[in-house]
Amino acid sequence: MFFNSSKKSLRDKLWFAIVTGLASTAALHAPAFAAPVDQPVTVSQVPTAYSFKVGAAKVSALSDGTAALDLHKLLNGATEEKIDDLLDGDFLANPVHTSINAYLVQIGDRKLLIDTGTGDLFGPETAGKLPGALAAIGVASDQISDVLITHAHTDHIGGLVRGGKIMFPNATVHLGQPDLDFFLRDSKSSADASLKKEASEMLGPYDKAGKVAGFTGTVEITPGVTGTVHPGHTPGSAFYTLESEGQKITFVGDIVHSAVQFQDPQITIIFDTDQKVAEKTRETAFKEIASERELIAAPHLPFPGVGYIKRSDREYEWSPLNYADWPSK
Repeated sequence: MFFNSSKKSLRDKLWFAIVTGLASTAALHAPAFAAPVDQPVTVSQVPTAYSFKVGAAKVSALSDGTAALDLHKLLNGATEEKIDDLLDGDFLANPVHTSINAYLVQIGDRKLLIDTGTGDLFGPETAGKLPGALAAIGVASDQISDVLITHAHTDHIGGLVRGGKIMFPNATVHLGQPDLDFFLRDSKSSADASLKKEASEMLGPYDKAGKVAGFTGTVEITPGVTGTVHPGHTPGSAFYTLESEGQKITFVGDIVHSAVQFQDPQITIIFDTDQKVAEKTRETAFKEIASERELIAAPHLPFPGVGYIKRSDREYEWSPLNYADWPSK
């Protein structure tokens, strides 16, 4: 079944890709013949968190879950055959279970949550597991002092409000001013109607309470944490950088959705508001991050989505942060 992409909203396109991905995943794992079993085997993950130190700060990667995405329908700039070939190089096959990660930074007396996952917007079978991940590390939603939104798309603002209730009542929400205008405040903007509706539902209550802070350029959110607008994926897409005791990590938002973009940074995704600017932003960021050997966190790379980018000829490679299991005080 195909659809006319010019008449479908961005959210419709994402849902189509998710549903197609889930159906394709089921088909890939279906047995060749039906065999009787006494007790069917199911797989269910527990709420997931992984914490590590950056200087004096504690950073926790928090899993909101995964979504099976049909990359054939989402990626631009490559044929299906090329996408399959690039995926095969990373031992993957389309559709791909894609992580939805959020991050918590605890520094001084502040608890800063970077993105909020999907909330109820994708349904319980897909994601929406951030509250359980926060509970797993002993943090209550009313302890969050600041919510840092990388951009105002469904899977980043969806956890701000659940069941009509503000989830982070004591937090100020920070995001790039261009996104605030594009998705929420400018009624005449060309933003996708479904995304504007979600922004009204998720950001609107905080905005009406005077708890939304937009920014342009580079600003200090709190001592040690800065936000910088990097447009392309959305007009106000932002990076957030934590620096403490000579150590650094940057939360890069959606400059990368799939490992294939390391092998070919010119591949974009249909959700990029400006395809050419998004491509340029990614290529510039990859080059700088690789040359500076900078630690980054990315919301759609395999959980916990933390690691390094290294240059390999004309391509890039993802090098995950080495896992460590020891008490951190």
